[in-house]
Amino acid sequence: MTKVIGICGGSGAGKTTLINALKTKLDHLNPCVLSMDNYYKALEKQAKDENGATNFDLPSALDEDKLTHDLNLLLKGEEVHLKEYSFNTQEDENQFVLSAEEIIIVEGLFTLHYPGVKAKLDYSIYVDLDKEEQLKRRIKRDTQSRGYSEEMIRYQWTHHVLPCYAQFLQPYKNEVDFVFHNDDRSEADFQKLMRELQLELNF
Repeated sequence: MTKVIGICGGSGAGKTTLINALKTKLDHLNPCVLSMDNYYKALEKQAKDENGATNFDLPSALDEDKLTHDLNLLLKGEEVHLKEYSFNTQEDENQFVLSAEEIIIVEGLFTLHYPGVKAKLDYSIYVDLDKEEQLKRRIKRDTQSRGYSEEMIRYQWTHHVLPCYAQFLQPYKNEVDFVFHNDDRSEADFQKLMRELQLELNF
């Protein structure tokens, strides 16, 4: 039976880094990664704040229904066809196909907030990191790969990221199976996480 691991955490907390480490360790099980980044709605369908700035940090920014539908398809052994979302650009989106065998890793901001996703999780992980460090990482990422100015990133951080984090992510921190501290404890936490996954999911 396919097992589903859910990973959530704030922007810049290190979800991708943890996923890459898990993929390496679990490579023999051919894990399938279902990223919420590929479910963002088109720019014209996104909510804007009182200043006209697009807010990508609301649960409504993603196509929750399609995400839930695709997760269920993967659990039935069917393929899912997706487009890689290009943030804030008009570039053509790359198309790709996902299929699952023994493990599905669902990752994103709202892994635990969407009921249809949360209900399918066999194990949940919350990636935790100091907020100032998260902001530094977000600035580096979004200036280099998403074309944002530092001024815009700081605006989003204050007006979108932090309020949405407090409402839609932080409340679930005490509900997860494992809190992964992505700081000087990360190596020890990763070893502990692998032991727990092997015990809980029989990997």
